[in-house]
Amino acid sequence: MTAGRRQRGLTMVEMLTVMAVAGVLLALAMPDMGELIRRQQLKAVSSDLMGALRLTRAQAIARGERVMIVPHEAGGTDWSGGWVVFVDRDGNRRPGAGDEIVAMHTRVPPGVVIQGRFSSAQQPDYVAYNSGGRSCSHTSSLAARWGTLSVFQGPHTRRIKINMLGRARLCDPERGAAACTGAAESS
Repeated sequence: MTAGRRQRGLTMVEMLTVMAVAGVLLALAMPDMGELIRRQQLKAVSSDLMGALRLTRAQAIARGERVMIVPHEAGGTDWSGGWVVFVDRDGNRRPGAGDEIVAMHTRVPPGVVIQGRFSSAQQPDYVAYNSGGRSCSHTSSLAARWGTLSVFQGPHTRRIKINMLGRARLCDPERGAAACTGAAESS
């Protein structure tokens, strides 16, 4: 090499220093990235369930008959396995051959838990709406049934409160605990 020419680029020591700093920064950011993913999963599942409740209510009004949303799993108690919006023709609160399926949602991401607590604790779990858009029991369109669906992801919770009129609202107990009560997560 001639004395008048300069080399361009990084030396090995400079390159290793840059890689070490980048590694440290990445290691610091990873826990925050996991928390961000968990919060987004909670938000997505809560929004999907809220949308399904709104669809159930809208379909009941549009069809002029009772429409239900229930947990998809066979026992009808685990909302985390997904849910089904349907017209219950045979009255057994479970989707079957003679029932009209309106919409289905698959299993939620691992770590997300959904629990329901309603004014009548009949199993399997369900939310039903009558032709007026009011929440009701599976046996009578005139009997009100209300409650809360709680969505848990790690230490975070979102609740969907369904009032006697059938209106659902999504709330965050971390921001308004007094107005956002519901089931505590059970392990």
